[in-house]
Amino acid sequence: MDRRTFLGTMTAATVLGRRLAWAAGTHKIDKVGLQLYTVRKFMPDDFEGTIAKVSEVGYKEVEFAGYFNHSPKDVRAILDRHGLTAPSVHTGYNTLGDKLPEVIETAKIIGHEYVVNPAIDDSMRGTLDGWKKAAETFNRAGEICQKAGIQFAYHNHWWEFRPIDGKLPYDVLLESTHPKLVKMEMDLGWITVGGQDPVKYFNLYPGRFPLVHVKDWTKVPPMPGPGSTFNMDDAPEMTSVGKGSVNWKRIFAQSDKAGIKHYFVEHDQPKDAFESIRISYAYLSQVRF
Repeated sequence: MDRRTFLGTMTAATVLGRRLAWAAGTHKIDKVGLQLYTVRKFMPDDFEGTIAKVSEVGYKEVEFAGYFNHSPKDVRAILDRHGLTAPSVHTGYNTLGDKLPEVIETAKIIGHEYVVNPAIDDSMRGTLDGWKKAAETFNRAGEICQKAGIQFAYHNHWWEFRPIDGKLPYDVLLESTHPKLVKMEMDLGWITVGGQDPVKYFNLYPGRFPLVHVKDWTKVPPMPGPGSTFNMDDAPEMTSVGKGSVNWKRIFAQSDKAGIKHYFVEHDQPKDAFESIRISYAYLSQVRF
């Protein structure tokens, strides 16, 4: 290789490197979503008005945690009127048996692509056998959902990261469930309370995390000990997204590897729910990674 060719190669490599670096900072979230649990106290008295306000902030997607006595057709009509979609819904562990066909039928009417269990029964969390039993239930539910064209998923809190006999329950779930039947909705706030790194799991289980909850902390609180009942009112460290300590750019930079398709803001106990969701939306709509 002569000098001119060498310099040309170096210049091309430099330009390519700069382009790649530039491209790495231009990814953004196209559709910021909201878990409606954040505004739940307004939903019983003003269901449509609350959803309208969420849309006015700029959110394009919502995730339900209850329909507040509205029929599936009514819910779908309200979403359509306000230019929203609802890719997912949370449903209780007790609905994953005989009630699951009804959950799926409702999901199809409203337009949910995912049915998500947000927690297993308290009585099951203390032993690995309890978590393995939950995994079996998830596999069965996942198979039924898949046949209906719906994806089943599980949402974590912090307790999945408290070791039992030297094993993390979250690892048990990931290892014991079929990767196509059971996806994960990772709560990025709670996993930090559990002392774990989301990126580690993205690397270990690429494509397994199509949904995430985006929850921030001014300071990550300590994980409650065994037997503790952690009251959300006792978590003053929770804050609007972008106002806390979570390194969102680092996490979101791995979105493609994780398989993330939907980002749902969640704040369990906001002092001013609508101001909080405005702050979170403003941050997530402009963040680049």
